[in-house]
Amino acid sequence: MTNRLADRFKALKVRGRTALIPFITAGDPEPRITVPLMHALAEAGADIIELGVPFSDPMADGPVIQKASERALAHHMSLAGVLAMVREFRSEDPHTPVVLMGYLNPVEAMGYDRFAAGAHEAGVDGVLTVDLPPEEGQELVTALRSRGIDPVFLLAPTSDAERIRRIVQLAGGFVYYVSLRGVTGAANFDLTEVAQKLRLIRAQTHLPVGVGFGISSPDAAAKVAGVADAVIVGSALVGRIAALASQPDRIATEAAAFVAQLRAAMDGATASASGSTSGVRA
Repeated sequence: MTNRLADRFKALKVRGRTALIPFITAGDPEPRITVPLMHALAEAGADIIELGVPFSDPMADGPVIQKASERALAHHMSLAGVLAMVREFRSEDPHTPVVLMGYLNPVEAMGYDRFAAGAHEAGVDGVLTVDLPPEEGQELVTALRSRGIDPVFLLAPTSDAERIRRIVQLAGGFVYYVSLRGVTGAANFDLTEVAQKLRLIRAQTHLPVGVGFGISSPDAAAKVAGVADAVIVGSALVGRIAALASQPDRIATEAAAFVAQLRAAMDGATASASGSTSGVRA
């Protein structure tokens, strides 16, 4: 069975590149925008797309992504609707990995087995369920793995060595390290602290480690690209989408331009760090 996430990270490592993972909320600001936007992001340099499942109480998200969920829910977006979007995207793009990010309630309402089967059929590669702790995650993890879908988990600055060990035992695809304390869209992170934490994580897993939360500019993305295997950008992109909610036909072009800026800055940083376009982190 092909694993798009593993294949993508392997290919990037050979090329000496750090993965760029933009986050958007499915159905924001209206459903017809999402699939064309996903294609535009992939063409602009996104290596993996993180697609948010709208939820009424997104506790880990700041106001920017909360409002994105509200806009999508106003159009009656559902988990089934998100899977339909992935299926449509996959009909034209069989290669770009797609990771769903959301909360447990919609998955429980659908049922773990039904969700895993639907996600597999649609072409989902990974699932990150923000509010599912590893102690309670085995049932969903089993359902996902049985369908070849990677369960992605969050690690926080407060995660100690034992917590890291428990999470990476269940995780697949990559590990998502939250670069700061707080919700998405929060203020600046400490790059030195991030680098130190990534060393602790890598001591316990061979999975790639992505860093997200607080990365809002090409400069910040470039700095994180020097220490991480993936750079995850959410609120900064979603904020740009929100600013164009009244002009939805401009969204794909403007969002793609921002992603292209992030990609160029990241590539420049990794090339400078290695003295070439190869030979980054093992």
